[in-house]
Order: sequence, then C-alpha cells, then structure tokens
Amino acid sequence: MLVGAVCGLAWAAALRAVMVEIAGPASAFGWVGTFEGILLPGAVAGGLLGWAEHLRRTGRGRRWLAAAPLVFLLFTPWAVVSVFVDGLGGGAVAVPLFGMAGGYALSGRGPRPARWAAGALALLPVPAWLVALGVAGLGPAPGSARAAWTGVLFLSLLAVLSLACAIPLRGRPDPSRPAWRLVVAGAVCGLAWGAGLRGFMAAAAGPASSVSCSGPSV
Repeated sequence: MLVGAVCGLAWAAALRAVMVEIAGPASAFGWVGTFEGILLPGAVAGGLLGWAEHLRRTGRGRRWLAAAPLVFLLFTPWAVVSVFVDGLGGGAVAVPLFGMAGGYALSGRGPRPARWAAGALALLPVPAWLVALGVAGLGPAPGSARAAWTGVLFLSLLAVLSLACAIPLRGRPDPSRPAWRLVVAGAVCGLAWGAGLRGFMAAAAGPASSVSCSGPSV
C-alpha cells in the first residue's frame, strides 16, 4: 500500500503538470485545490491499488478496488455538480472513468465484445486531445515540441492508470505468461516518469522553460 501510495502521488503530481500546460499562464496553484483535490486522492487511490496487488497475490482479490480512481470525486464532489450546472469539471470525472475502462479492457476477463468496447472508450482521449489542441485552442501550439511532450505525458499517464486499474481484475500471478507484457508495461511507466520529470524541469525553470525535440531544453 505504501508503494502504491507513492506511485499514486507521483502520478497525480505529473497530472497536475498537464493541467498547467493546458491552462497556460492562467494556471494557478492553491493549497486546497492542488494538495487536497489532486495529490491526496492520488496517494489514496494508489494505496488502494497497491492493496489490490497484495490481495491478488494472496488469492483474495477484491474486484471493486478497480474503482479506486473514483476517490478523486470523493475529494472534489464539486466537480460532479459543476458538470451538470455549467458544463465544467468534466475532466475530473472523465479521467477516472477512462482509467477504469482501460483497466477492464486490459484485464483479460469478461466478454470479449465488452472489453473491446471498454478499450475503445479508453482510447477516446487520443482524438479528444487532438481536437482540444487544434479546435479548442487549449494547451501549447499544435505541432510544437511542447505540445508533443504534453500529449505524451497526458496519454502515458492515462495508460499507467489503465494498467493500475487492471490489477484488481486479474487473477493470481502466472509465471507462464510471456515476459514481454511486463516489459511493455514497464516501458509505458518509464515513459510517463520521464515525461513527468520534464514537467518538473519546466516548473523549476519557470517562464524561461523551453521544449525542443532534440538537444538541451529547460
């Protein structure tokens, strides 16, 4: 649970970096909004998924723990209300649902058509991200290195969330399963970590931060 909580905290902090890039200069940090609304629920959700991994290894799995990302809504109930009142706050609701759908699709359990449908739902952020950049004008300029980095960070974080949400739905570890699955999962997590570290560098550099496709950047 402690390992899961640390991973969840790092995931939530990286997601906050995505929010900064989307909001641009209008981005603002608050103790309550950032720590109570994003970082704390990230740590709690990660701890629950870590507990799910322990239960899975001991053969006492609890599938309901796949809904751990909904903890974010418990800490920010105003987001749900805002969706119906003024149409805002949809991201706080959508991100956990995308992760849960991806987890079900990756779990290998349940009817195949249902898993395909869940996988299609989990992939919706890809075209949605492109629309947000090109049509809505959110985030960095389309086609820029900064936009590419932000997209990689956002989508890799969703992929990591999907991998985590699959844990409670899977059976006990099977040594006969091919190792390439763990290699791919590790690569996805490493990609998200690297992109998140780049977010820290951007925050440390402040307004002087610049992103390039190759060569040094700050």
